Amino acid sequence: MIPNDAGSDSDLPRGAERLVEANGVRLCVQTFGDPADPTVLLISGAASSMDGWDEGFCARLAAGRRHVVRYDQRDTGRSVVSPAGAPDYTFSDLIADAVGLLDTLGVDRAHLVGISMGGGVAQCVAFAHPERVATLTLVSTSPAGPTGSELPPPSESMRAAFADPAPEPDWSDRAAVIAYLVAGERLFTGPARFDEEAVRELSGRIIDRTTDIEAAMKNHWALKDDENPITVRPAEVTVPTLVLHGTDDPLFPLGHARALAEGIPDARLITLDGVGHQAPPARVWDTVIPAVLRHTDRG
Repeated sequence: MIPNDAGSDSDLPRGAERLVEANGVRLCVQTFGDPADPTVLLISGAASSMDGWDEGFCARLAAGRRHVVRYDQRDTGRSVVSPAGAPDYTFSDLIADAVGLLDTLGVDRAHLVGISMGGGVAQCVAFAHPERVATLTLVSTSPAGPTGSELPPPSESMRAAFADPAPEPDWSDRAAVIAYLVAGERLFTGPARFDEEAVRELSGRIIDRTTDIEAAMKNHWALKDDENPITVRPAEVTVPTLVLHGTDDPLFPLGHARALAEGIPDARLITLDGVGHQAPPARVWDTVIPAVLRHTDRG
């Protein structure tokens, strides 16, 4: 649990969203806690804004004496936008954005926490720029390089959804887009523990603060190929690594997490019972937050 003397959420400094220049582009960022504390950089997944990291989750990490930073990756939230379906950047630019954001914030080394595609970004930063990374926490993600073993495929329901995707909504119709986002989240979370009311409320907030929701939903899936992509060799990742993974992840079944934990030297795996492909829900925060705080005491 969080130390008793860590202070309440209401006592913590919480920065307003602000636009900053990082790696030559405009990114939207928000911070929680004291900048003098160790920095935890939260990196969102594909098509996900900073809103995917719940404010309560950020505040509880900050209460454990961490300076927590969440941000909108390109084409999400209030950050720089490309035309829908035509992103003018590559995956390498997203990696450089994370490093550039640390430069802008004056952070020499940070604890990186990445989910899904954000976990791939975090792995690449840790591999290519280990001097900038104190620890690595990988959530609901997959190895960003060859593992030497075959990884399990997505669930049957996920494969069926990829083969026959839902029709696009009218992107100008807020209610239709909310319904589209809720249906997509239900697929990734799994029906057993799906909180439709909470997801619907979050979806509305995401739409309301996103410059171009169509670009946000499309562009990370349409990234151009890199001329010189970073190829992560897990055995050469040198920073302390924690792997957090749901037992019911339909996109990256648990074998992906085991491959990470076995491939990265001294990595530790914590499984989250009944959790799908999602940011850690509140019901597992009492497991996840102390684990992240202990892990980020290292490095």
